[in-house]
Amino acid sequence: MTIPDRPLIHCQHLPAFTRNTWDSNVEALRGAQPCPLGQAWLPTPQKEFLPATVQAGWTDTDLIVFAELEDCDIFNPVTELNALSFRYGDVFEMFLRPEEQAAYCEFHVTPQNQKLQVRFPSSEAFLAPRKADGIPASWLISDRQFDSQVRVNTAANRWAVLAAIPFGMVADSGRAGAGSRWLFSFSRYDYTRSQPAPVLSSTSPHRELNYHRQQDWGTLLFV
Repeated sequence: MTIPDRPLIHCQHLPAFTRNTWDSNVEALRGAQPCPLGQAWLPTPQKEFLPATVQAGWTDTDLIVFAELEDCDIFNPVTELNALSFRYGDVFEMFLRPEEQAAYCEFHVTPQNQKLQVRFPSSEAFLAPRKADGIPASWLISDRQFDSQVRVNTAANRWAVLAAIPFGMVADSGRAGAGSRWLFSFSRYDYTRSQPAPVLSSTSPHRELNYHRQQDWGTLLFV
């Protein structure tokens, strides 16, 4: 099995991006470098695997992420902020960490635009023993939310996410710009109600199935 290289995305500045719009912002990202999700930990993808791609850009205040996901059964019943939605239905995930800091964030979006927002103090803190069920309340981000929009097209078996993540939610400095380098991984849980388990995939070439393996994450280079 050949393991692909860790992805490097040249993340372009988007001067014309406007919050809470869709078509013009998606169009602004159309020329951005696409990053596909895969299953690098398997010799060949599962027969149930469906493609997804992610594109990213940045403004003076936010990282912009656009994901398009093929999906034959689009659902997630969760309705509360910071619920563990990946246990119940479809989820798109974003892992982000500026190279110069230990803390990193994990953000989820469901097809119903529900969010899970977590800031881990470090990879060591994540690996430290703790209760098997749940995430420490101090790690959950509940006082603010990143902006996101979702469009679901059941007829085309597809859903899409457009997210604007403030630099201040991720970077200790509260800033990013040209020359910044962030580690990233975009992943998903693709549930089908007739199947016993979700299909997992990631932009990272994980050698083992662990979305938190940062040595496999890619790099966003802000240009």
